[in-house]
Amino acid sequence: MSINAEVYIPDEDYDNPAMIVDFYEFTMANCLFLHGYKDTVMVFDMFYRENPDDQGYAISCGQHKLVKFLLNYHFNEQDLIWLRTKGMSPEFCDYLRTYRWKGDIYALKEGTVCYPQVPMVRVECDMVGAILIETYLLQTMNFHSLIATKATKISGLNIHKPRNVMEFGTRRAQGASAGNDGAYAAILGGCIGTANCLAEMRYGEDVKAVGTIAHSFIEFFPTELEAFRAYAETYPDSVSLLLDTYNILESGLPNLIKLDDELIAKYPDDPGKRVKSARIDSGDLARGYKRLRKALDAAGKTYVKLVASNSLDEKKMANMELYEGAKFDSYGVGEKLITSATDPVFGGVYKLVAVKNADGTYSPKMKCSDSASKAIIPGKLMAWRVFDEEGKGQCDIISMDDEVVEAGKPVEVYSLNPDDYRPFRTIVPVSVEKLLVPHIIGGELAIELPDIKTKKAYIKDQLEHRVWESELRPEMPHVHYVDLTLRVKKCRDDMYESLHGGKI
Repeated sequence: MSINAEVYIPDEDYDNPAMIVDFYEFTMANCLFLHGYKDTVMVFDMFYRENPDDQGYAISCGQHKLVKFLLNYHFNEQDLIWLRTKGMSPEFCDYLRTYRWKGDIYALKEGTVCYPQVPMVRVECDMVGAILIETYLLQTMNFHSLIATKATKISGLNIHKPRNVMEFGTRRAQGASAGNDGAYAAILGGCIGTANCLAEMRYGEDVKAVGTIAHSFIEFFPTELEAFRAYAETYPDSVSLLLDTYNILESGLPNLIKLDDELIAKYPDDPGKRVKSARIDSGDLARGYKRLRKALDAAGKTYVKLVASNSLDEKKMANMELYEGAKFDSYGVGEKLITSATDPVFGGVYKLVAVKNADGTYSPKMKCSDSASKAIIPGKLMAWRVFDEEGKGQCDIISMDDEVVEAGKPVEVYSLNPDDYRPFRTIVPVSVEKLLVPHIIGGELAIELPDIKTKKAYIKDQLEHRVWESELRPEMPHVHYVDLTLRVKKCRDDMYESLHGGKI
């Protein structure tokens, strides 16, 4: 008697994004499949509970990558062999062999300013497609949103004082995908370039790869001046120098001036062939800026721009600019941006909120928890943004999907803010925007995905014109109003009471 046993052979080069799954998702899906629920339609919401860095807003990002993932969703034979060795049923694995993602995705447009508790993504799909995408969806939306949000602060978009910031963090990113995705998200958040070459190759010239020289280049030559000359000879139209390899003021600065004078003598009629910029990467950056700027101006080199790098973040740059009068022409920001070092986790979650019944209605579902703050908002939901007379977001309203919030028509709402002394109120919207828009319907693309330049401009426009300034201040920002319609509140209260035996 022989036993046929499949053996899975690990392959460290294998890569199918559909297998970026926490194993419990497979165990749940397999169990529900075997119990006859493969065609049951589930509704999940992805949302988050707190803004990064205790700020007043976040940027929703990652929709483009998520959509591309779902449109190409599939399993390979290699996946199925491995799943069978992990105890998944043959019937379930056979089903996955031809499975394609045929659900609906409603989401905020990529780059939309967003707030806690408001759904960023709503998934409606058959059981398998709803459960198995959780990890990839959260990984994608959380990381992209985290870096795009951090970039808006580092680039100064939130304080309406944009800086020229280059993203330099790939070498400190947590892996290659974080480096590439982080570069993309940083550009959306206001950066003007990235050090990452692959990012430009993937996303195009709007994610522009930039860079000049490192200390090792200068160290390689017998003298700093020879290094500067070699670089200028190779790139006469874009001479950018690094001044702090040996000594900024005693070596780097004099050699810059000497080289620039040589370029003037060599190309007297071509002002484009000059030293364009100088970067410092160590020491007291603010003091270095002021001394360099003074010396360069005195030498008639007012056109030489100054660049700073070295563990910078928005607070360090603001302190230099506001308190020391050192506003560099541009900045290179690395690990503090690509890791969002001050708050490295965007806490998005993915929760079941409804199950579709045979008659087309939806049964709300709820995790109520022993902690009222973790009690989710049940039901198939829609999100709306209400704007004031100046066109700025006054509040967000979470409604049932079949409710409509209209301009000029009163709507009764309940505030989610526990400190609101007047939680019930009636709002008459001046104008309203429906926030969750279809991205995929029935497995087919349902939106024209905008290019990077358009999304970048969209973020900038919102922060400049569509958000209350009080929500953007770095310290103690105003908490954006997020409200429930009375139907949603009643559904939540009734479910909490029946499931938990108490009130929220």
